[in-house]
Amino acid sequence: MVCVTRVYDVTVIATESLSKRFPRVTALDRLSVDIGPGVTGLIGANGAGKSTLIKILLGLSPASEGRAEVLGLDVAARGTAIRERVGYMPEHDCLPPDVSATEFVVHMARMSGLPPAAARERTADTLRHVGLYEERYRPIGGYSTGMKQRVKLAQALVHDPQLVFLDEPTNGLDPVGRDEMLGLIRRIHRDFGISVLVTSHLLGELERTCDHVVVIDGGKLLRSSSTTDFTQSTTTLAIEVTDSDEHPDGTHAVRAALAARGVGVQDASGLPGAGHTLLLTADGEETYDLVRDTVAGLGLGLVRMEQRRHHISEVFTSSDEPRKEATGHGG
Repeated sequence: MVCVTRVYDVTVIATESLSKRFPRVTALDRLSVDIGPGVTGLIGANGAGKSTLIKILLGLSPASEGRAEVLGLDVAARGTAIRERVGYMPEHDCLPPDVSATEFVVHMARMSGLPPAAARERTADTLRHVGLYEERYRPIGGYSTGMKQRVKLAQALVHDPQLVFLDEPTNGLDPVGRDEMLGLIRRIHRDFGISVLVTSHLLGELERTCDHVVVIDGGKLLRSSSTTDFTQSTTTLAIEVTDSDEHPDGTHAVRAALAARGVGVQDASGLPGAGHTLLLTADGEETYDLVRDTVAGLGLGLVRMEQRRHHISEVFTSSDEPRKEATGHGG
């Protein structure tokens, strides 16, 4: 495998039967996956093995067995070379409170091998990119959580890496801060061609942000595929209706009316973002006509009728969801 720069038909991360065992727990269990360029989400609950995998890929923690490559470099033998080419935004707050963002990011740039003048220039550009240019001389201890997250992102980007690892970058942020951070993550790849591996336990974030998704649970690979494959349209029709004075529970009335016509209907209220939604199998255009006529006959309003899309979270909840042990490329 060759070392890549910023091309789009190669593997940037590859693991083969990668395991990490501690005395009382197995953090990674024979994990084999290939990840290509783009923005890739690494999904798993807390304790699933996400942070352990990043530490192994950075050459900071040895694997118990198996092997891994980052940018064509073996993690067991080329850890220093990997860290020169990769940026890392850790999950936990590890910033010195008494120095400014400029001082800290310049220091990290120098640690990555940039000469003094280049380190200062790159620091100014990077802090501008993450939205901290006006606040760059203030001590970090006075920053908000969102600003501290941006400092951590800036130090991961300052040496112009080929790949960045972002470990739970939206932790502690309010909804507006999360949206802004996710926008920055997209721009890292779109504007600068830097590939991104971002971990999160918040499934909706990665569904909106990533080209490719890798799902692990208990250190094992559950699935690896493009985001569009996860969220592909199904033959299931999702319908939502209004209530009326005659039918104060419009959803129940529609379910009963369709059942009387021999149509099986499933309540989707347990699925993410479903609300008062009913699901039924679409058997061609006649199903759409039947639903429309049934709703109109009950005197209800049809809020929406559409083919539903899978949610990534259903990988964890559906017993019949195919678990792909095969690998896949992103973006």
